[in-house]
Amino acid sequence: MDPQTLRIGEIEFEIEFDGPADGTPVLLLHGFPETAACWRPVAELLVGHGIRTIAPNQRGYSPGARPLVVAEYAMELLVADVIGLLDALGLAQVDLVGHDWGAAVAWAVASMRPDRIRSLTTLSTPHPAAFGRARSRDGEQRSKSSYIDLFREAGTAERLLLDDGARQLRAVFGDEVAAELVEEHIATLTEPGALTAALNWYRAMGRWAGDDAPIAVPTTYIWGAHDVAIGRMAAEGCGEFIAAPYRFIEVPDAGHWLPETQAGVVASAILKSLG
Repeated sequence: MDPQTLRIGEIEFEIEFDGPADGTPVLLLHGFPETAACWRPVAELLVGHGIRTIAPNQRGYSPGARPLVVAEYAMELLVADVIGLLDALGLAQVDLVGHDWGAAVAWAVASMRPDRIRSLTTLSTPHPAAFGRARSRDGEQRSKSSYIDLFREAGTAERLLLDDGARQLRAVFGDEVAAELVEEHIATLTEPGALTAALNWYRAMGRWAGDDAPIAVPTTYIWGAHDVAIGRMAAEGCGEFIAAPYRFIEVPDAGHWLPETQAGVVASAILKSLG
């Protein structure tokens, strides 16, 4: 693993690189409350196949990328971060992978800038139109999404998650994720201002141009059947919004934290997408 810091505009991103410098580039976007460290089990499997993995700590997670204003976490800016990263690295195209919020950004990048994406692999979070439809029509999904309203409450969410040594923040991972990875995520999110910055992704939520547009790049969507945040209606409806070759992979015994707990499944899916 080769950690580096890269400045893009006014902000700096911490990035974990792994694999050969001339390998096929795969960009890995983490979710909440994770960090780039969540991808290490997947990267370890990919680099043996000549893949160059690129895993940034995204806006709000890197210490040099924590603007205070909620509007600075709008989806268009999160997408601009990805494109800025590709430009800074001299990459015309990349195979893009995202989990949870990172998947939401990956869907948006594939919608807004398909010219920069060779293939798309998303974990847990489905296409935004499938998710939105399920939230409006499906009681199970509304129940699973109820935490979002709490996370949008400034101050209240921080207090709940950080009280008692961040006990509730750790509890988000249940007993699925290895303790050393959980503690690495927690260490970042308990830095000054980090949790508020990460929660600002929820507070900046809203429609973005093209969030119901079909995806025109080859796409794989992976969902754990025991996902606490995403129900079956949203997961199975995802394919309706893909206007390109599409694969839906259901992992029967998995939950939400696929990068950390299903690295073999995820790495195999990525390699198949790369052909």
